[in-house]
Amino acid sequence: MNQSADTVFLAQAAGNPTINVSIFLAVVVVTLFIVYRVSSRNTTAADYYAAGGGFSGMQNGIALSGDYLSAASFLGVAGAIAVYGYDGFLYSIGFLVAWLIPLMLIAERFRNTGRFTMGDVVSYRMKQRPVRAAAANATLVISFFYMLAQMAGAGALVALLLDVHTAGGQALVICVVGVIMVLYVLVGGMKGTTWVQIVKAALLLVCVSLMSVFILGKFGFDLGALFGRAAEKNALSDLILEPGARYGRSDTAKLDFVSLSLALVLGTAALPHVLMRFYTVPNAYQARRSVVWAIWTMVLFYLSTLVIGYGASAIVGSDAITSAPGGENSAVPLLAFHVGGTVLLGLVSAVAFTTILAVVAGLTLTASASFAHDVYANVIKHGNPEPGSEVRVARITAVVIGALAVGGGILATGQNVAFLVALAFAFAASANLPAILYTLFWRRFNTTGTLWSIYGGLASCLVLILFSPVISGSETSIIPGIDFALFPLSNPGIVSIPLSFVLGIVGTFVGERKGLQEGADRRDEMDVRSVTGIGSG
Repeated sequence: MNQSADTVFLAQAAGNPTINVSIFLAVVVVTLFIVYRVSSRNTTAADYYAAGGGFSGMQNGIALSGDYLSAASFLGVAGAIAVYGYDGFLYSIGFLVAWLIPLMLIAERFRNTGRFTMGDVVSYRMKQRPVRAAAANATLVISFFYMLAQMAGAGALVALLLDVHTAGGQALVICVVGVIMVLYVLVGGMKGTTWVQIVKAALLLVCVSLMSVFILGKFGFDLGALFGRAAEKNALSDLILEPGARYGRSDTAKLDFVSLSLALVLGTAALPHVLMRFYTVPNAYQARRSVVWAIWTMVLFYLSTLVIGYGASAIVGSDAITSAPGGENSAVPLLAFHVGGTVLLGLVSAVAFTTILAVVAGLTLTASASFAHDVYANVIKHGNPEPGSEVRVARITAVVIGALAVGGGILATGQNVAFLVALAFAFAASANLPAILYTLFWRRFNTTGTLWSIYGGLASCLVLILFSPVISGSETSIIPGIDFALFPLSNPGIVSIPLSFVLGIVGTFVGERKGLQEGADRRDEMDVRSVTGIGSG
């Protein structure tokens, strides 16, 4: 970048690294202390995976929002709004509307049917070993893609905070995030992770609310004045005030938006770390209450992202945002520096970093629980693991997953985190949602249909992403130097999601023709249990 006003600004934006790091370390130390104090009992699987089902609907709802409002929401969505305006806000709409599906269809029945993981539900009336293995594989892939986004966000955030511009420096930052994340999981289990998510959600809501009020105050609480100034300082000018700045440039871009919308709206109800939170409450009523609390919490948050995103465009300018370390993901920290100087930059960055740590800890816990509970305990040990061994395997798995997430995060540095998270939503909607809905609502659904749906959705989604512009073929690709992009869309949801639903139906009828009528004796039992909760314990 040439010496210019932007260069000088970016040098100033790092503020005082000593102050920034001090605030960040203080937040990390406080949250680690909370994890340690609340997690004295993590000896059993129920304690480690589900906190013994001891949280209320209100507590779990706030934790749900803390688990869901990730770096994609705080950094990626606000950055997308700052650069693309209206089209960026569509992420907020998709993320929020998606909660109607778990509220109306999933939460209560899911809580009544399973104990710890998605595998408990989809294998309830099927052949246990192949279905649990399939559910675990899907959970691991989805969690990995979700963690890529969080790690990329962490690298961008701390790169700006410490004025780190080299790839090696950002890689070191991501490694530190991975270590802290694994500590949360190993020490705290679900109980500690839940309290961190509650604290993080409270900090995040206070932060975005105060920033929104301050930004509106600078423009006389006139949204029209804010939008007008944002258009003046944006490279796209008035295009940010109407649809099409990002997704309306061509027919392919419009189709990509439809695909993205499907992934966002249908993926939430099938995200493993969201589903696992329904087991931390004592009954189905509290599970449903959790979703209601989460929705209202997120309404406040996503309305604030509209003000913050346009505020970043109006006050910072889109050119300064896109040229900063981390690109679009730097919009919120840069806005904080403009508004409140070094101290506010440090506070906002610390809140954003806590957001990343809490979400990644929840993802790591979910992925490790799925492997330990579904694969180790029920596939390898046939449902009879040695006492204490399941939790021990879960902790070892958490370390391995943390290492993989660090490696993936280094590769994904520089990508918009909201965009990366949308890929995880596409995986969840393709591999998990059809199997969950068919299991809960279609009595004829069988093992063959379950396996075809999960593996078909997972494989199609993965193949389409590998041969899409996400991986190669453009300057913003993960591997920009080569081009083997055969699929034109950046999000595969428009193909992989319907395909998975169809494969579930076809597989079910193929299984019936082969005489595979397993689980018939448990269908009625599951119907009663999923609706009434009798036997859920």
